[in-house]
Amino acid sequence: MAEGDRCERPKVTGLWGAALLTVSDLGSVGQREDRSGDWLAERLPDLPSQIVVRHLLPDEPDQVSQWIRATVTQLRPAILVCTGGTGLHPRDRTPEAVLSVGDFEIPGFGEAMRRAGAEHTPHAMLSRQVAVAVGSTLVLALPGALRATQESLEAVWPALPHALEMIAGLPEASTEAGHRGDRSPTKPQ
Repeated sequence: MAEGDRCERPKVTGLWGAALLTVSDLGSVGQREDRSGDWLAERLPDLPSQIVVRHLLPDEPDQVSQWIRATVTQLRPAILVCTGGTGLHPRDRTPEAVLSVGDFEIPGFGEAMRRAGAEHTPHAMLSRQVAVAVGSTLVLALPGALRATQESLEAVWPALPHALEMIAGLPEASTEAGHRGDRSPTKPQ
């Protein structure tokens, strides 16, 4: 990347708070290993972030939207990542739950995730990844399959720091001035 490229990972003096939600009927009753959630819990700290809460729910859109609202209100994470429930099965309603709590949608994230998946399988066009802002929190809905989760997050990874800064309202995002001061793990300045 060229010097001054705004997509370059900025240097920060603190950690972004991160919340992680796995949406899975089988996982919520202990009948399926949460491989995607485990991978996200290992990858997100590289943002840099700190996982402030991790939870697992069944494919119930009302429970998902209530959990997102409560988490954003109480913990104020900079990023909340959901994995699972983005397919075409009648129980897959995570995108609807996420969209119902969003202040506005960020369509480029979903487009980038599907485009990255399409490099590996034509079925990626069937996935319904979404991204929204809820106050100063970026909420992503990723697929539940491990490989699709990985491809989706990596597709948007370079843009995440700038997106988090902008949603947080930092005055000079992606510049050193935007990173002065100390940030708590759950609420960036």
